[in-house]
Amino acid sequence: MRVILLKDVAGLGAPGAVKEVKEGYARNYLVPRGLAVEATEGNLRRLTLQKAAAVERTRRERQEAEDLARSLEQVVIEVHAKGGERGRLFGSVTAHQIADALAARGFEISKKQVEWDEPIKSAGFHKVPVRVGPGIVVRVDVNVVVK
Repeated sequence: MRVILLKDVAGLGAPGAVKEVKEGYARNYLVPRGLAVEATEGNLRRLTLQKAAAVERTRRERQEAEDLARSLEQVVIEVHAKGGERGRLFGSVTAHQIADALAARGFEISKKQVEWDEPIKSAGFHKVPVRVGPGIVVRVDVNVVVK
C-alpha cells in the first residue's frame, strides 16, 4: 500500500514522502496515529500543491528579506547616549537600543536579529550586523552621539 507520510517516521521517511508499506502497517499503525494518509490521486495532488506553495512562500520570503537588506544598507541610525569628554560612554549601546532606533525609522527588526557580540562603549560610527533572513546579514551604520 502506498502512503504519504505526514510526520517524520523513524526508519521510513520524512514528512511529504510517498512510501510503499505493508497494508497492515499502514492501516493499524500509521493511519490511526496520524503519521500517514493513503496515497490516493487526490491526496497526491494535494501534496504537489502544498510543495509548490511552500516553494513559492520560501521564494517570496527570501525576496522580502533581500529588499529589506537593500534598504537597511542605505540607512544610518543615530543613537544618543550619556558619555564623557573623550567619547567614552558611561553605559553602553545595546542591541535593544539599536532595534528600537530601527523601529523608529519604520523597520521591523527585533533585538534578537541584531547580532552584536558586545555592546558599543564609545561614540562614533559603528557597523552593526543585522540578520534579516536565513543567510542574509546586512551591516547597518550606527552613529553613537554623546549627550
